Amino acid sequence: MAVHQHTRQHTGFRRPAWKRASAGPEGGTTSVTAGSVLAARSLATVRVATGFIFLWAFLDKAFGWHYATGSGKGWIDGGSPTKGFLSGVSAGPLQSFFHHIAGQGWTDWLFMLALLGIGVALMSGVALRLTAVAGTALMGMMWAAEWPPAQHLTGGAPSMSSNPIVDYHVIYALAMILFALTAAGTTWGLGRVWARLPVVRERQWLR
Repeated sequence: MAVHQHTRQHTGFRRPAWKRASAGPEGGTTSVTAGSVLAARSLATVRVATGFIFLWAFLDKAFGWHYATGSGKGWIDGGSPTKGFLSGVSAGPLQSFFHHIAGQGWTDWLFMLALLGIGVALMSGVALRLTAVAGTALMGMMWAAEWPPAQHLTGGAPSMSSNPIVDYHVIYALAMILFALTAAGTTWGLGRVWARLPVVRERQWLR
C-alpha cells in the first residue's frame, strides 16, 4: 500500500474511479472488475471515434478529399475552410459577426488548428482537460452559427432545426467534458504517459 501511495505522490497521477482498488467477493481487493474494464474500454472507443470525426474533418478540408470538400478546393489548394459555412450563416444574433470573419486567414488557421488539435488529442488520449475547454468553445461557436433555436432563416425558409437546444454540437462538447473528467485517455491511449511528464505534473490543466 505504501508503495502505491508513493507512486501516486511521485507521478502526481490519480487513477480514475473505476481503476481504484475495491473489495472483492472474498474480502480481498481487486483493482478492476469485469464491468469496470468494459466501461473503460467502451469510453475509450467513443473517445477515439469522436477524435476521428474531428481529424477527418481537418484532413478533408485540408486536402479536398471530395467528401464535404470538393477535389481541388482544399485548404492546400487555396480554398477557405470557413468562408462557405460562415458566409452562409442566416439565423441567430451573430450573423454579421460570422459574415465578417468568414474566410479570413486567422479564422481559417484557428479553425483548422482546433480541428487537428482536438482530433489528435482525443485519439491519443492526451491533454483531455485542455481539449474539453477548446472543444466546448469551438462547438459553442458552431452552435451559435447554426442557431438551432431559429424556426426560420432570415429569408423566411424553414431552418430545418431538429432540436432548438440540444444538437450534435452539444453532445460532442458533453462527450469531451466526460472524457476529461474520467481520465479516459488512460485506456487505449497515452494518458498515463502524458500525466507523468514533468511539465504536465506541474500544470494540472494540461492533463
